[in-house]
Amino acid sequence: MVDYLIILFAVTLIYFASVERLTNYIRLISLQGLLLFGIAIFELKEINTANMLFIAAETLFIKTILVPYLLTRIIKRSGVTKVHRDAMPGFYLLILSISALLFSVILTQLMHNQYINSIFMAVALFTLFTGLLLIVTHRLIISHLIGFLVIENAVFLFSMAVGNRMPMLINIGILLDIFVGVLILVFFGLRLKPRTNELTMLKD
Repeated sequence: MVDYLIILFAVTLIYFASVERLTNYIRLISLQGLLLFGIAIFELKEINTANMLFIAAETLFIKTILVPYLLTRIIKRSGVTKVHRDAMPGFYLLILSISALLFSVILTQLMHNQYINSIFMAVALFTLFTGLLLIVTHRLIISHLIGFLVIENAVFLFSMAVGNRMPMLINIGILLDIFVGVLILVFFGLRLKPRTNELTMLKD
């Protein structure tokens, strides 16, 4: 079951390259949070109340509900619903995305050892590269925020790759990382004025 969830997660990353509406980005972020919850539950070796609460807070509440809600408010406030017209065309971004997937698989094979889950590591690297692609190839600040949130998901998958027992220390680290992302959305994204979310007019 975990294999199907992780494959579906990788498919959502590829889908990022082919969509243009920011609302679709939000749906993908929410779906990824739901998939991460399922992956964590199936991979969890020590099920207890504390672990369940942390996983639910990290994935279901923050990634699936809170973050999409904040992004929706940002989009409504900025008045922008599509990616910038000068952004890289979806076809080329799709090629880069597939290339990133292949590179992630090759890099994972080079790093292969008994302490790393190869599937999780490959998808985590692919998630990291996808977030970076969204940041580099888009001009809208909202797209950059979404790219940062995708990288947050990569952090979660990296923790699963190095140890699927989900120690409490790793849980706390991930939760703090997510809170940083939420704070950035609240204090930076929600302060955007309508129609002023492009990285223009920057001077030294």
